[in-house]
Amino acid sequence: MSGADTPHQGWRPAFRGWRARRPFLGGLLLTLGGGWILLTVKASLKVVIHVGVQGVAGYLLPAVMVLCGLLTLFSPSQRLFYSVLGLLCSLASWVTSNLGGFFVGLILGVVGSCLIFGWLPDQEPRVSRRKRRKAARAAAAQQAQGFGGGAGEPA
Repeated sequence: MSGADTPHQGWRPAFRGWRARRPFLGGLLLTLGGGWILLTVKASLKVVIHVGVQGVAGYLLPAVMVLCGLLTLFSPSQRLFYSVLGLLCSLASWVTSNLGGFFVGLILGVVGSCLIFGWLPDQEPRVSRRKRRKAARAAAAQQAQGFGGGAGEPA
């Protein structure tokens, strides 16, 4: 089927389809957690423990978190490796990067990594509540029609 055969649907349905085929929320949270930690490393508070050459780990771990989150979004087939690496970097940021971005980046990274790890690609897409209610009403109407028409007639 060529592109001319299908009607133009817009960018929203295309984005929904792309998002449904990958652990989108987990990758987004892991990326945001790494970005938050990178921002708090530059904070003026002197809470960070400098490890290595002028605190290279304070910048390296959140950068790896951001990279794992983005790679999860664009290469979901390797999601298990990225989620474990993102989780380890999130937990290690507790020591190296202002208490994991003052707990915010740490929590975002851990929750995002867990969502990535738990995502299953072969699940059926979720049906919206509106569509489920509509299908239930149609089934109830179908059932009422089927039982009401033949009542009282011998078999």
